[in-house]
Amino acid sequence: MASDPPSVVVVEDDQSVREMLHAVLVHEGYDVASRSAGEEAVNDSKALAADLVILDVGLPDIDGLEVCRRLRRWGRTLPILMLTARHEVDDRVAGLDAGADDYLVKPFALDELLARVRANLRRELPQTHQSPLIAVHDLELDVTTHQVRRAGRELQLTKIEFELLRLLMVNAPVVMTREILHERIWGSEEMHMSNTLEVFISQLRKKTELADLPRIIQTVRGVGYVIKDQ
Repeated sequence: MASDPPSVVVVEDDQSVREMLHAVLVHEGYDVASRSAGEEAVNDSKALAADLVILDVGLPDIDGLEVCRRLRRWGRTLPILMLTARHEVDDRVAGLDAGADDYLVKPFALDELLARVRANLRRELPQTHQSPLIAVHDLELDVTTHQVRRAGRELQLTKIEFELLRLLMVNAPVVMTREILHERIWGSEEMHMSNTLEVFISQLRKKTELADLPRIIQTVRGVGYVIKDQ
């Protein structure tokens, strides 16, 4: 029996963009629902049960950042792809801080949007017969419960942050190159030239570098990143 198609909710107040995204995603085989406002999305059971949310920042009632925060506050771990017309790094960081897994700056190419949708939907934790608990130094990551702790203190990570940390921990003390991390996380060579990875590493460092603990994610200049004590 064929499995149900992935469900995607588009939250976009611009009618032409919303209808275009709806039509393209339906054509690609997704089960799509569209919403035009933030309150409508956060109060909608279909949005809360979706496999992926495509969320515009500039909504007419509550903005996309607040929608994202509310979804995360309620414990939803579904991937959130944020659409923004803002090009500044600070604006992208604000989206990631709110809990977004990925972002795309308008105007965007449909091929790139579809690639990011596919990447976010296929980003599942690997099936393994090994212990679900990965421990490196004072970091612990549980692949079944999606919990991460450092020095016994729980960290709240987005899906991409979790998967990025998992890759670094599983491979420690081997240095993971930027190219490999891009390929494993996003599966898109086109993204290698962007600063997306650097932004996520910066966010991950903020969450793992607790006030009294040293940096554990180290940069190897010209190569990539590795987990080790300073």
